[in-house]
Amino acid sequence: MSGETLPLSGRQPRAVRNALSVLQQVARAGPGVTAKEISAALRLAPATTYRLLNVLVEEEYLVRMPDLRGFALGRRVSSLAGPRPAHEVPAAAHAVIARLRDQVRFGVHLAGFTEGLVHLTDPDPDHPPADGGLLAELARIRDDGLAVRRFALGPHHACLVQPVRSAANGRLAAALAVCGAAGRLEAPDDRLVHQLKLSAEELALLVV
Repeated sequence: MSGETLPLSGRQPRAVRNALSVLQQVARAGPGVTAKEISAALRLAPATTYRLLNVLVEEEYLVRMPDLRGFALGRRVSSLAGPRPAHEVPAAAHAVIARLRDQVRFGVHLAGFTEGLVHLTDPDPDHPPADGGLLAELARIRDDGLAVRRFALGPHHACLVQPVRSAANGRLAAALAVCGAAGRLEAPDDRLVHQLKLSAEELALLVV
């Protein structure tokens, strides 16, 4: 019957509570937490934990890290909080990104970090990022001291990431990702790295 609501019965409420507990544990532990760690923290049977993780990944509430060992929050979790306020990304920051896109022949994405979550605040409309993989890798650089980091998004695509630290307080507030064909980013030239750093320095004055 159209519009009919099916009642929860049997073990379904417990499964829902366990799934929510898994999401909360991933949020607490941060990107890269493993199934074994989640199982131990929540005192869930390993088989139950793996089953819940597989469902949450399939539904895009979680993503697998590139090494396939750990997990991170997915895009559907951040969407639960609704759209981020537009003022969090000033028009001047969007202008910096637009100028960089005009200078390079790659996809250019700006991401922000908020309360353990990664948000693509200015994804490149002409080069849509692959779901999950980019966000998971960006989450891993939050505590990374490297100026520029390269990582693979599958066998054919790669990204260069430049952390953006607020000039006001030094906090890691955002990241610039330049993504394209793996072969073209295998050994990026100095000019591309320089452009990326200059853009990050401009953004550092615009993000909080």
